[in-house]
Amino acid sequence: MNYGLKILEKAALDCVSLGALVHRLDPGIIPFRKASEFHIHVSGGEFNVAANLADCFRLNTGIATAMVDYPVGDLISERVRAMGVKPFYKRFQHNGVTGPNMAAVYSDRGQGPRGPVVFYNRSNEGAALLKPGDFKWDEILAGGVRWFHSGGIFAALSPTTSEVILEGMQEAKKQGAIVSFDLNYRAKLWNIFGGGDKAVAVLNKIVSICDVLVGNEEDLQKGLGLEGQDVESASKLDPTAFVGMMESVLKKHPHLKVVATTLREVHSTNRHSWSAVAWINGKTYQAPQAELDVLDRVGGGDGFASGLFYGILSGVEPEQAVRYGWAHGALLTSYPGDTTMATLEQVVDFAKGGSARIQR
Repeated sequence: MNYGLKILEKAALDCVSLGALVHRLDPGIIPFRKASEFHIHVSGGEFNVAANLADCFRLNTGIATAMVDYPVGDLISERVRAMGVKPFYKRFQHNGVTGPNMAAVYSDRGQGPRGPVVFYNRSNEGAALLKPGDFKWDEILAGGVRWFHSGGIFAALSPTTSEVILEGMQEAKKQGAIVSFDLNYRAKLWNIFGGGDKAVAVLNKIVSICDVLVGNEEDLQKGLGLEGQDVESASKLDPTAFVGMMESVLKKHPHLKVVATTLREVHSTNRHSWSAVAWINGKTYQAPQAELDVLDRVGGGDGFASGLFYGILSGVEPEQAVRYGWAHGALLTSYPGDTTMATLEQVVDFAKGGSARIQR
């Protein structure tokens, strides 16, 4: 396998993610303005990767994040344990009234022609208070770590969160870890914290020390300030625009070894065409196209990233690693919530071509 990466064979932890934990309130297909009940999912773009790698792919993973000591924090902590992820918390005390808080995400699932509606309450969020020096990286990374992951959502939360990312990445690099970053460009978040120009400056600084990057052509354009075609005009399943941007990505960040993204054409809320593409050490690999009956689309991209990372860590050929990511992301859309309920065996089977044959 030719990834151009030097991957540690053994370490105390296979992956450490750094990011914010959130709880998602999900009323199902009912819009929030008419909801009378909801399910609670524990999530976070960075956490989802660690949780998927632990629960489905059976790796040893950890999450470095903020935790607030109040009942919402207790609920989230329980779900972290249930997914098999080792927590490394910077703890904050809740004042009983205004926080600090664990962020809430409100997201119905939509139905048919009606898309999901997502909005947030990240007011006085504990994770946004994180700053360099809050984590004892020598303890977290003791015994080594093979992979370190963070993302653009966490980077956008405050002026200090990107500094924490840089600190963690640099310490992980010293341990020989592969460093990955999911651009996950969210205009709503960056508009609160400096806007597009600030995003470009911050994200380019982070990507400058990464080995692996996840992001579609819109993420690359808006997050890294790169030129590209109109992302709204091209077919969502056509990898040409993404592949065509690799020259400009590598001109700015020639050290990158892997750049990958999902490809998704949304026909209706519950019917998606799904594929994925990755540029890996000079070559392009594309997954097959699958037609998905979607129950809950949230977390599919993190499902892809974790499957891809597992493939790289396990030493399979690049094409197979992309298929693992594609297969796991597809399966994840069939479950409620943001994190996996798949097994490794199901991912491997789906990666062979994609099928819903009955299992007897």
